[in-house]
Amino acid sequence: MPNSASETGSAPAAGSLPAAKSGSDARSGSDASRASSAPSSLSLLASELKTLFRRRRTAAMLVALAAIPVLIALAVRLSSSVPPGRGPAFLDRISQNGLFVAVTAMLVSVPLFLPLTIGVVAGDTIAGEASLGTLRYLLVAPAGRVRLLLVKYAGALAFCIAAPVTVAVAGAAIGASLFPVGPVTLLSGDVVQPPEAALRLVLIAAYLAVSLAGLSAIGLFLSTLTVVPVGAMAATVVLSVVSQVLDQLPQLEWLHPWLFTHYWFGFADVLRQPVLWDSFASNALLQAGYAAVFGALAYGRFVTKDVLS
Repeated sequence: MPNSASETGSAPAAGSLPAAKSGSDARSGSDASRASSAPSSLSLLASELKTLFRRRRTAAMLVALAAIPVLIALAVRLSSSVPPGRGPAFLDRISQNGLFVAVTAMLVSVPLFLPLTIGVVAGDTIAGEASLGTLRYLLVAPAGRVRLLLVKYAGALAFCIAAPVTVAVAGAAIGASLFPVGPVTLLSGDVVQPPEAALRLVLIAAYLAVSLAGLSAIGLFLSTLTVVPVGAMAATVVLSVVSQVLDQLPQLEWLHPWLFTHYWFGFADVLRQPVLWDSFASNALLQAGYAAVFGALAYGRFVTKDVLS
């Protein structure tokens, strides 16, 4: 009898343990399924890039950028001659070497066309999702606000690379098709062969991509302040114009090194032998500072933003 009583008393305890264990398993299984349903950072970035570069607006902006060197090349081709010192830098060299079409086109694009396209992309990052009502669903995914902010900025940086590369490639292609291509005389007077000259075009495109990183961060921050993407786009472009105007005022010379547009035309040092990296390093450091400051401001705004409002 004692043995049976003992067995009878131990039965509920033994039965209760599996029940507790199954509840714990259910909770852990729910957490695991929730974690597995969360998209990874790479999948979020891939989705962002796919969405960005599949938009007709993005394709239209890249086509417009590619049209700049085409128009320059056709204008030089159809004209009888280009007077030295007239028009953009290197314009009078295009007829002697088609690679200068790319250089001239990138130079022409820096003040307005590149900032305009970057302003459209960066200003639309958060505000565009908010205006469409998809921002709340992205956060429910759950993507997480910080990760979503980083993915949006990475997408804007990808366009910062694509934009100057488009100008460079289109310029080199149209230049090679309409004009002779040969050794290139650099600003330092040295002569380099076309393969090395093409490499320097890549370096100029990389320089411009770095130059636009700070503007992208500014646009990202402005995009967190509104649900109207056009407002963020316009404010980003206006700030780039204002910065360039301030950089031309000698009375504000003390401010010039702190303006994010100050080193935008420093890529001329890439056209020297040897390449002078001082402007490249100063530009990268300045843009990193702007990215850090305005990235922090965007973070502070976005993590407290009511996406349901």
